[in-house]
Amino acid sequence: MNDIEHGTPSLTSRQTEGREMPTLVRALLVLALLYLFLTGVELLSGGFKTMGKGFVDGLFEGVSNPIGGLFVGLLATVLVQSSSVSTSVIVGLVASGVVSSGDAVPMIMGANLGTTVTNTLASLGHVRRDLEFRRAFAAATVHDFFNILAVAVFLPIELATGYLSDTAGWITDRVVGSSGSSFKSPLKAAVKKPAGMVKDLLADLGAHGNSKGGLMIVIGLVLIFLALAYITRNMRLLVADRVEAAINRALGAGSGIVAILLGTIITISVQSSSITTSVLVPLAASGVLTLENIYPVTLGANVGTTVTALLASLATGNPAAVTVAVVHTLFNISGILVFYPLQALRRIPIRLATGLSDIAAKRRSTAIAYAVGMFVVVPLLGVLLLR
Repeated sequence: MNDIEHGTPSLTSRQTEGREMPTLVRALLVLALLYLFLTGVELLSGGFKTMGKGFVDGLFEGVSNPIGGLFVGLLATVLVQSSSVSTSVIVGLVASGVVSSGDAVPMIMGANLGTTVTNTLASLGHVRRDLEFRRAFAAATVHDFFNILAVAVFLPIELATGYLSDTAGWITDRVVGSSGSSFKSPLKAAVKKPAGMVKDLLADLGAHGNSKGGLMIVIGLVLIFLALAYITRNMRLLVADRVEAAINRALGAGSGIVAILLGTIITISVQSSSITTSVLVPLAASGVLTLENIYPVTLGANVGTTVTALLASLATGNPAAVTVAVVHTLFNISGILVFYPLQALRRIPIRLATGLSDIAAKRRSTAIAYAVGMFVVVPLLGVLLLR
């Protein structure tokens, strides 16, 4: 996800908007924005390295508590409306040594939970029409329940055995080298010069020590957020017209595996799980697609949205950062392997989403209470109480 985009414009508006810029120019713009995004990750990581240890320790107090870390990741993603932004920031924190890879795992899981808020909010647009709202709310919350169940299963397993972090570390060791050293990343080399220019400019302006580090963090966050927002916008204009048709063709074939792969590919292409899944909510509301058909596409979108963090980690040249990004991918794939193959387990998120949507259709306040409680009240209280 970049979950910054909310909803999908009409075909006419997309075509009109798309004609404003040639396809080749738009594709080159996406590459330039991607370079800007990686520069932001480098500045963020460097900024935290520049900050004093006492300040950083106080800022992230409570993250070492796994439940606290989970809520921090969830709340951060809800606030920025983008799991791509939050997971990229987490990768930068690990690369700078501020957060350990072990502490980052629950934060990544929290970000995975927070990414579903956009669809839940989008479904509220159908609240005035009973049948449409029931279908739309179920289509949105099936994503929520799958992620909640995945966290409920894999967070205890991770804390008890280190399954995700150890497996991801094993993969990282074989791909980029030992976690005890850095590796030569062409992406890091590519962004080193512009990041260095920003550092030199800040120094020339009189910024030093914590002030310089703080400004680097702010500039890095701005670059990450804006670059991902415009990458998502431009990728939507490049491929969104094909997304709905591709989903309809795949789901018409009735293959869950194909639907999962399609959700993954589309999300990688548009750099936004929200675009992929927000197409599904109105299709579900209108009755064009069933909840059973939509479900595997959302699982694929879960996997596809992890690519942004993987790319950001490669730009850091830090194996620990790569490990955390791999954990994100491994977590989502593991969730699919547990809950999708067996029908009895596959239907649990569907039944939970259907049950909640039935209640919400009868009492609209339930839907509002769920959205606010799940994505704001619970994580905020968790962060405050566990600091």
